[in-house]
Amino acid sequence: MTFHFWPIFPVDRSKLRLSLHTRVGLVLTALAASLLIVLAGLWLHGTRNAIHEEVEAASRVSEQWLKAVLGEMNDVPAATRGERLLGVARAIGRVRANELEIRTAVGETIYRSPAPSYKAGRQVPGWFSGLLSSQYPVRALIMEGYTLTLHPDDSRAILDAWDDLAAMAGWALALLVLLFVATRTALGRALRPLAQIMRALDRTGRGRFDTRLPVFATPELGRISRAFNGMADRLGEAVDENVRLESAREVDRQMHDRLEAERRVIARELHDELAQGITAVRALAGAIVQRTGDAPSLHIPARGIVAVTGEMQDGVRNILHRLRPAAGNGLAATLERQLAGWQVQHPEITVNSHLAIGSQTVADDLAMAVVRIVQEGLTNVVRHADATQVELAISRVAGWLQLTLADNGRGRSGQPSAQAGCGLGLAGMGERIAELGGHLQFEQPAGGGFRIFARLPDASAQHSPEEFA
Repeated sequence: MTFHFWPIFPVDRSKLRLSLHTRVGLVLTALAASLLIVLAGLWLHGTRNAIHEEVEAASRVSEQWLKAVLGEMNDVPAATRGERLLGVARAIGRVRANELEIRTAVGETIYRSPAPSYKAGRQVPGWFSGLLSSQYPVRALIMEGYTLTLHPDDSRAILDAWDDLAAMAGWALALLVLLFVATRTALGRALRPLAQIMRALDRTGRGRFDTRLPVFATPELGRISRAFNGMADRLGEAVDENVRLESAREVDRQMHDRLEAERRVIARELHDELAQGITAVRALAGAIVQRTGDAPSLHIPARGIVAVTGEMQDGVRNILHRLRPAAGNGLAATLERQLAGWQVQHPEITVNSHLAIGSQTVADDLAMAVVRIVQEGLTNVVRHADATQVELAISRVAGWLQLTLADNGRGRSGQPSAQAGCGLGLAGMGERIAELGGHLQFEQPAGGGFRIFARLPDASAQHSPEEFA
């Protein structure tokens, strides 16, 4: 069975992460510690060889000395030879790096070197002794009735090595601590500007694009500060440009709204005042025509007045349609009526239209934008294109209302301006369409002519922003 233990209190892992200068200090300290460990291994290997050679040399010297002593014992009477040998051994005491043992012919030990007085009572850990100990040959010398044996002893040399290693380890530990503290302090001072950089980034993120950094003395941080200042300059310029564009859009929007309001006022005045007056004049003239059939001097002018007022009514009606185009489900009819009137005024230009708008209602602002685009586009055809044919296509596609107006004229260089054609020009209409969530494009096909393409979101259908990408 597996048990899962969860902490009682939530742990913020971000607070458990070490800072950059701490991590760098630990890495450098670990590298230095690894180097010291390698050096310690090399030192242990060299020390082991040195101890082995030292003990071997001491054993050879002790063997030569014992041989000389035994040579002198040949002149001593056999009865006192043993006492004389013991006296010499006791007088010498302990032989360097060796333990002397004297036994009789029957194997009785009559003498053993005393315990070492150098660092008496101290021993090294077994694992360390195992690292430095070596196998040494035991040397035995025989004198009549006695056997002298030298047992090599490297315990004191290994103890010296242990003390040296402990001292070096202490110094190494102090050096590592000093290295860590020095590295962390140096990096902390070198990276101290990072906190200032972070504060500057935070202020910039909150919209304080006037924030600037000093050029730091560290080359890398100096490049960062220069790059940040350049970025802040560009952001400030972009914000100023956006503010300027937004102000221009607001001015265009207000002008467009005022123009539409003026159109409505003019249309209302024409309808309420002029159209009603013309209708009254025509009615009076019609009455005169009916009553003056036997008076040609009155009948003929009255008929002329009826004809002229009829033409005036048609003209006022056309003006009203241009000033106050129908919206919603009357968009197709409005466009067809405008195209028919325009065709009458310009018979030299053929207009082919394909209006696949359908039966769904078109929003008022969307319908108004479409009518204005068609009006402005046709005006530009007459003024600039020198064309003989115009193609107009409007369709609904995947939640978008698409409009294409193309001519076979001479085309034009650059983008249309915002100068007056109808309203604020096509460039001004582009700003209005952008506010509605659409876009307006101008194209000059390879075969000549000029094409206007508009795409506006249709509120009567569902669509996703990705479709407009």
